[in-house]
Amino acid sequence: MANAESLKPPLIRSLSARLLLLTIAFIMLGEVLIYVPSIARYRLVYLQERIDAGRLAALAVEASPDYMVSPKLRERLLAQARVEAVVLHRPDRKTIMLSPDMPPRVDATFDLREAEPVGLIGSAFRALWHKGSRHIRVLTAGPEAEPDMTLEIVMSERHMYLGMVDYSRRILTLSIVLSLMTAGLVFLSLHLLMVRPMRRITDSMVVFRGAPEDAANVITPSGRRDEIGVAQRELAVLQDGLRQALHQKTRLAALGTAVSKINHDLKNILSTALLVSDRIARIDEPEVKKVTPTLMRVIERAVSLCGETLTFARAEEPRLRRTRFPLRPLVDDVAGELDLPAAGAVAWSNEVPADCALHVDRDQLFRVLLNLGRNAMEAVVASERPEKRVTISARPTEKAVIIEVADTGSGIPERARAHLFEPFAGVGREGGTGLGLAIASDLVRAHDGAIELIRTGADGSLFRITLPTSA
Repeated sequence: MANAESLKPPLIRSLSARLLLLTIAFIMLGEVLIYVPSIARYRLVYLQERIDAGRLAALAVEASPDYMVSPKLRERLLAQARVEAVVLHRPDRKTIMLSPDMPPRVDATFDLREAEPVGLIGSAFRALWHKGSRHIRVLTAGPEAEPDMTLEIVMSERHMYLGMVDYSRRILTLSIVLSLMTAGLVFLSLHLLMVRPMRRITDSMVVFRGAPEDAANVITPSGRRDEIGVAQRELAVLQDGLRQALHQKTRLAALGTAVSKINHDLKNILSTALLVSDRIARIDEPEVKKVTPTLMRVIERAVSLCGETLTFARAEEPRLRRTRFPLRPLVDDVAGELDLPAAGAVAWSNEVPADCALHVDRDQLFRVLLNLGRNAMEAVVASERPEKRVTISARPTEKAVIIEVADTGSGIPERARAHLFEPFAGVGREGGTGLGLAIASDLVRAHDGAIELIRTGADGSLFRITLPTSA
């Protein structure tokens, strides 16, 4: 039998490790989704800074006499702006500043006046792809004070590429730190809130499987009100119910063993009684001849009952011998079998129609009605109500025959209703075993029928048997 420790998965395959890895992966994915527009934003801000610096350099040239500056000053202005050429377009004039080592061609042109988010993202990743080896031309509109002005610059992407790489490295470092911190917090929270309680539930299931009849192995629910708490409480109810069911099955198994041991001796005793009854039947006395058939019939039924009780103890399905017979005489036989109180203290009412017939095992149905009738009679006798009556009625339908057994007793206790048809569980009176209704339920089910309690209370109880019509 595997123990709880052997069933624990390796750390790398555990739920905790998977939660940690998934948390890190999801946080990194979120950082990537943040990084994509942010790197495009970084490039746009860099280009706008270069444009502003180039415009200031061009204005410095315009402020000089005849728009002429020395080559050395021009080179310093362009170097300070980190551009290689600046062109100011006005309706009346054009100001141009060129670097002495101006490249002969431009690799790409970007017009920021028509920039869109998707285009900016694509341009940023193309800049990273070319690793700063390009010279680009950037155009933009003038300031609000000069809406007719257009500014363009020519620059190398080298410095911008290095800045983008440094920015990406910082974003990556920050993302890793944040993901590890967040993953650690999420992991700790989930471990305390979910993983540890689930391990406790798993350990309880494993221990309970090893000894399900031990009450100490039933899990003790915590006071949580979330889904984990519900699972713990439901598992405790399930384990306790299963433990009680196994305990009951053990008792039934012991009962079956005991019945099998005494069955042989009991049948011998009843057989002897049957032989004595045969001798009594030969006595030529009117009173003896009157009671002898009933005595012999009772003893024969007792012998048959011994074998059938052994069958029940072995959990075997009863063998059915179906015949067609009227139901009303059978109910009369049940009344004759019961020890009815004298002087009409309890009224026995047979309301079965004379033409109501069944195709079932007569002896088995007799046992069912005898158990129900005896329980009803005992309930009526014990009741303090003035009206004491037991009524058996029946009505045929298109597909079944419905038999009802009603009494005017004090009803079935609440504690016995939940397990009414279970042996030793649905005990409705002091000293009872609950076997009568359990046997009746098994016999009815063997006929593909159903038995149910329709009502019970201070005004009495009503049981209904539904037996399908058989050809």
